[in-house]
Amino acid sequence: MNEEYDVIVLGTGLTECILSGIMSVKGKKVLHMDRNNFYGAESASITPLDELYKRFSLPGKPPESMGKGRDWNVDLIPKFLMSNGQLARMLLITSVTRYLDFKVVMGSFVYKNGNIYKVPSTETEALATKLLGLFEKRRFKKFLGFVANIDVNDPKTLDGVDPQKTTMRELYSKFSLGPDVVDFTGHALALYGTDDYIDRPCIETINRIKLYSESLARYGQSPYLYPMYGLGELPQGFARLSAIYGGTYMLNKPIEEIIMEDGKVVGVKSDGEIARCKQLICDPSYVPERVTKVGQVIRVICILSHPIANTNNSNSCQIIIPQNQVNRKHDIYVCMISFAHNVAAEGKYIAIASTSVETNDPEQEIKPALDLLMPIDQKFVSIADQYEPTDPGTENQIFISRSYDATTHFESTCDDIKNIYNRMTGTEFNFAEMERHKKDTFGDAAE
Repeated sequence: MNEEYDVIVLGTGLTECILSGIMSVKGKKVLHMDRNNFYGAESASITPLDELYKRFSLPGKPPESMGKGRDWNVDLIPKFLMSNGQLARMLLITSVTRYLDFKVVMGSFVYKNGNIYKVPSTETEALATKLLGLFEKRRFKKFLGFVANIDVNDPKTLDGVDPQKTTMRELYSKFSLGPDVVDFTGHALALYGTDDYIDRPCIETINRIKLYSESLARYGQSPYLYPMYGLGELPQGFARLSAIYGGTYMLNKPIEEIIMEDGKVVGVKSDGEIARCKQLICDPSYVPERVTKVGQVIRVICILSHPIANTNNSNSCQIIIPQNQVNRKHDIYVCMISFAHNVAAEGKYIAIASTSVETNDPEQEIKPALDLLMPIDQKFVSIADQYEPTDPGTENQIFISRSYDATTHFESTCDDIKNIYNRMTGTEFNFAEMERHKKDTFGDAAE
């Protein structure tokens, strides 16, 4: 242990494992430690099923109707990958795809007036959907056509819009889109969790809608991918990448002290020994005095014996409940996967509902999602505090990740990774620079 490293990483959450892999690929000498004896930390997948019962302090053992305990890999943090998003690109350029198999999520749905509808994301779907009235469909079709064709470098495609100055509210008004269309455009296509975006430059939302459309175009059924055997496979894949490039991993290591000299980190003490370093990456749990609480997220893991109603019997799907539909400030999300992904026993489904907490009764807040899932065989409720660092780390060289939010995709996580990378290196994260083995693909993901 008494060695010197460029970077020490504490915690094996996905953010930490990706940064560990990236730094190793860049030629840094990396030591990665976790107090737990498993990968994933907050974002782990729990197996067998009785471990989940223990984690949530449920009495007794899972009933026999749940099948074999080893057939279960239950994610603690529910998220999907955008198939053309940042995490998918990171997986490809680092060749971590060689360790993973993905399936396309079968459908993406949005909630309106107590019912759920498939999210229309193409001009053809916009004309066919039952979500909109006839005149709304025509206006929405024109809007989608404008978004698809806009090129900030070609004035002919702008139709009088200044992408950097025109707000999204003004763009909605230009196409005479009503409140319902605005609702699902901002929340089910652009995937914003609140309405804070609406008075910001419209180019931000346009780019998010384009990402959704490009991701959908890759495999057709939905824009999302999910790894076989659960999300816990992702941090392990990046841990393997780090190891290939010389990274050292130590699980089950108690972290006794972070050693500072002259206001800068110089090492970590574990089991009485000190490993020295120039920089430290960690999740908030390792440095509670250096983070601030910014909110809470409620997540409810639900075991079902049936697909969710009105989702075309999908074995996987996402449902977004826009906040305006249930008089809230934040959206409610549902991620559903199943035995088809080797995360549940035959014939069983796992639906995980999540949202940002707004009141003193979080379970009541998430009830609209749980009502869509009935009947529920078993549920596991968690309320997690959300933290972010109190300083950027550029002075003390301690770089702290943000807690995982309630959204059902990894784009905000990737933004945090790129932000930490920028603070550590003083340069923007460059996908091209990281590129390795360009011929890697997602293999059988489209099957």
